Amino acid sequence: MSSAALPAAPRRYDLDWIRVGAFFLLILYHVGMLYVSWDFHVKSPRIVEALQPLMMLTSPWRLTLLFLISGAATRFMVDGFAAKAAHAGWRLAGSRTLRLLPPLVFGMLVIVPPQSYFEIVQALTGLGVPDAAHSPYLQDFWVKYATASGGWCDETDCLTTPTWNHLWFVAYLLPYGLIVALLVGLAGGALGPLQRGLERALSGRGLLVWPIVWLAILRLVLAPLFEITHALTDDWYNHALSFSVYLFGFLIARSETLKAGFIRLRQPALILAVLGWAGWALYAWIWRADDAMPPEALRTAMRVVYAVDQWAWIAAILGYGARYLNRGGPVLRYLSAGVFPFYIVHQTVIIVAAWYLMPLRLPLAVEAGLVIAATFAACFLAYEIARRLGWLGLLLGVRPQAAKRPPRAA
Repeated sequence: MSSAALPAAPRRYDLDWIRVGAFFLLILYHVGMLYVSWDFHVKSPRIVEALQPLMMLTSPWRLTLLFLISGAATRFMVDGFAAKAAHAGWRLAGSRTLRLLPPLVFGMLVIVPPQSYFEIVQALTGLGVPDAAHSPYLQDFWVKYATASGGWCDETDCLTTPTWNHLWFVAYLLPYGLIVALLVGLAGGALGPLQRGLERALSGRGLLVWPIVWLAILRLVLAPLFEITHALTDDWYNHALSFSVYLFGFLIARSETLKAGFIRLRQPALILAVLGWAGWALYAWIWRADDAMPPEALRTAMRVVYAVDQWAWIAAILGYGARYLNRGGPVLRYLSAGVFPFYIVHQTVIIVAAWYLMPLRLPLAVEAGLVIAATFAACFLAYEIARRLGWLGLLLGVRPQAAKRPPRAA
């Protein structure tokens, strides 16, 4: 593979800052999931419907943005491998496997089980099972969880274990990285022409228009057919969305032309994003009842509005980030290496903390604040432990080098 036709790109501190910010938003979002009416592993008895429009401010684009930035990070990896030796595709495949597979397996077997345990306990309690936490049904829970022998079913649904829950993002990044590694091995020399082709296609306002068209097509054609499952094997709308933006991030990561385009379009993108969010949130609020049946024409129109909301926020964030978040420093170096272990442990801490705080019936703001504080404290603690474990730190997504030298950009 060769990228000699492309000029050297400066470090993308902006992408690092955006990645850190997006993961922190994810923590706040998952705390919010305790208090809205949407399904979650453990729910508070005190639902705050007014919180839902605020949650919808980030829900359409947050993970899509993270897939895009993950694709960009993969591009910088490939270029680093290609500058040192041949076989960049093979090296990328090995790097992605080593970095993603250990935390995925460890997370499914160690980090995620408490989430499933408390989810099952709450379901049993709701079914009137006395002393659910000490029920024989939950004896030897981890063995039943790990061997898929629990039979975790209630009146309407079953929980299949072991499960990856929030770690589906890691489970999807692994095959995406391996597919890109294969493409790099087969046609790495085409990266330069592909990037220049995208620059031409997305010139002017095309950087706003054409991605919205693509996302709207996916939303109109695939979303009605394939519900998002996070199950990897049957999640076709989610794959079409997530892998396409991952590949897009990979192809545009080194483009100074498109970076300048995002900066130029940041203000109209932000205006469009706010309008899109307002329209989508208003629609979801009006038709929020479980038995609500909006007209089909309205549902079709709102799928397009959703796509506008989705890409406009991403474009605005990339534009403002490229304009104002272009400085590194020790804080960024620390957080950039820490957000992966933060992601791995955060949801389990949220659920465990909420489970023990909810019976205290504290004021809701105090309870949520304590959950947030406990989650961030546990995330920092997990990172500090992992960065001192050498190669075992890979179980929490920390490379041994992270404790010795600054992480690479993006």
